[in-house]
Amino acid sequence: MNLSFLKWGKTMNVLALYAALADRRVLWLLFLANAAGTIYGYIWYGWQLRDTPPAFWLFVPDSPTASLFFLFVLLAFLWRKHWPYVEALAMVTLFKYGIWAVAMNLLVLIVNGSLPWQGYMLMASHLAMAIEGILYAPFYQFKWKHLLVAAVWALHNDIIDYVFMQFPRYEDVYRYIREIGYFTFWLSILSVLLAYRFAVHKRRLRLEL
Repeated sequence: MNLSFLKWGKTMNVLALYAALADRRVLWLLFLANAAGTIYGYIWYGWQLRDTPPAFWLFVPDSPTASLFFLFVLLAFLWRKHWPYVEALAMVTLFKYGIWAVAMNLLVLIVNGSLPWQGYMLMASHLAMAIEGILYAPFYQFKWKHLLVAAVWALHNDIIDYVFMQFPRYEDVYRYIREIGYFTFWLSILSVLLAYRFAVHKRRLRLEL
């Protein structure tokens, strides 16, 4: 078997993928899809925000804020610009809250034995969030200082959620709130490490728009 040919073919597939991701039509499509998801997300959190002290409003709607960060990243890409702090915040929070929502809905499914169709929709959309944040990593231009800000944001959010008890409300799994808080803390750490590996590390893949 000609392994060099297979390696060449794999490289061409990767390049084709990233060429598609950099296409303005794809960027606009993702912008519109994420805009719709962001609006829906803030509406979904509306009932919780009504019961939340104003001091915590910024930190309660986790997932829509993550996708809002990515909207600004996509907007910058469309303008052929980079906003490193926003890129770092987007990558860390997209992965963190994308995986978090999938895990919480799976936990609801395990506890209740069933999940409404909205739960499956949330799992699919949040998994897409986590994936898109990583897929665009080669285009990001953030450094250590930008990632540090994103790390502080993510961990500070965990304190707001599980010390001040402002976490997204999943009543069916509230009994596991301690375990969920512990899981979320380590998910924050993993998200920061992945952002470092794919967007900051000197051996990471670097591409231009």
